[in-house]
Amino acid sequence: MGWVLALLAGVIGFVATYFPKFDVEVRYSPYIAVAALAGIDALIGGLRAAQEGKFKGNVFVSGFVVNTLLAAFLVYLGEQLGQPLDLAAVVLLGGRIFVNISIIRREWMDRLDSASTARRAHARVQPSTNR
Repeated sequence: MGWVLALLAGVIGFVATYFPKFDVEVRYSPYIAVAALAGIDALIGGLRAAQEGKFKGNVFVSGFVVNTLLAAFLVYLGEQLGQPLDLAAVVLLGGRIFVNISIIRREWMDRLDSASTARRAHARVQPSTNR
């Protein structure tokens, strides 16, 4: 059930940003880009937690909100200090996304390998019918 919530949040976010036709001022684009990256990180993290059976809706929502706000704050603080602090958020969140996706992929590959091994073992146990 948890992975459905995470997937639904991703679909709603995609639809809400892809289909409406509105323009964003250029000065806000770094905020939106880093906030979107934080949202993608939360979504992938939610999928990983669901796959591991550890998904909790309140942790997903609070992680989404806090990470998004923190990432936007880093962009703001970087602008005030004249330093690209948003780069820190991009590197950290991008790294987490790749790590979570690699763990999800590895788990899927292990499941496929286990299923394949079980099918082969089951086929060897079956008696031959063409004697």
